[in-house]
Amino acid sequence: MPGPTTRSAARTAAPDAPPTSAVDGPPAGPITIDVRTRVFTWITDRMGAIAISRMSADDLARARGRRLSHNVVTSRVFGPMPVDVSLTDLRISTDAGPLTVRLYRPHGPLAGGHRDEDRLPIVVNFHGGGGSLGNLDQSDWLCAHVAARVGALVVSVDYRLAPEHPYPAARDDGYAALCWAVRHADALGGRADRVAVMGDSAGGNLAAVLCLLAREGGPAIDAQVLLYPVVDLGFAAPSTTTFERGPMLTRADMDVFRANYLGADGDASDPFCSPLLAPDHRDLPPALVITAGVDPLHDDGVAYAERLRDAGVPTRHSDHARAVHGFICFPGVCRAAGEALDEICDELSTRLA
Repeated sequence: MPGPTTRSAARTAAPDAPPTSAVDGPPAGPITIDVRTRVFTWITDRMGAIAISRMSADDLARARGRRLSHNVVTSRVFGPMPVDVSLTDLRISTDAGPLTVRLYRPHGPLAGGHRDEDRLPIVVNFHGGGGSLGNLDQSDWLCAHVAARVGALVVSVDYRLAPEHPYPAARDDGYAALCWAVRHADALGGRADRVAVMGDSAGGNLAAVLCLLAREGGPAIDAQVLLYPVVDLGFAAPSTTTFERGPMLTRADMDVFRANYLGADGDASDPFCSPLLAPDHRDLPPALVITAGVDPLHDDGVAYAERLRDAGVPTRHSDHARAVHGFICFPGVCRAAGEALDEICDELSTRLA
């Protein structure tokens, strides 16, 4: 049976509570987020670190070039890495051309092997960044902990970014990487019959779109994990107006991300750009949809969870009332990240068992 909607912080649904509705919108009244998160978002805004609407071409290049080193200082913001996971970057050949992927493999009994009983389930991840920003580093904490706690081989994909590579480049890279992981599962010590996709923000869009594509004769996907996903490029939901000035993500940034991603020929109403608009959501993989209450994308994420549930897809929706967009990337300052990680690992452990 489809799962319930759950809420963190002040808004918690009972196990048999009805699903949330997009018309309920974000929490009424003043924006209430944790003090540490509020300070972090203020600093991020002042720095313009992700505000693409205020970036020059040189700023964009510098933002893309930032890399995260894991140490005692950075772990206080971006989270500590587990010690029992190895990271390996590979340059692979796919149907869409060469791509870089990062493999996260647990050590010890969960390391995987070439015997059938030792092979690991595969989780293919896509980072966020609006399709114009982001890199593999920002997903390290999430992917490494999923690998360690689920006992999975996580494959994180460095897909092409817009505006240099507009739609459908990222979608094609994502699908090609998924097919590559399944095709090479044996060599990787993975299981081609236990596969999930996962992504946050723009990466959540790719994960959702790949489920639509794979439904038509593609690789079998056992689960989809969508964190505050972009599912409708029309940007018409009430929360888009409520939080048009942020924090973290503004309407001005969203407009630039959309223009970059679609390019000259893209269509925001294309279901493979806006999966919420797909005419049929039946027979898609079981889903965990995680939304942030203080996020322009909140209502669209709620609507997508409802659309999946209405189509008979087993769906669990978790709404973190005091979280902001992108919160999974800074677990050191947003307590919802740890709660969401628990939910993700529980879902994947169940679906990939």
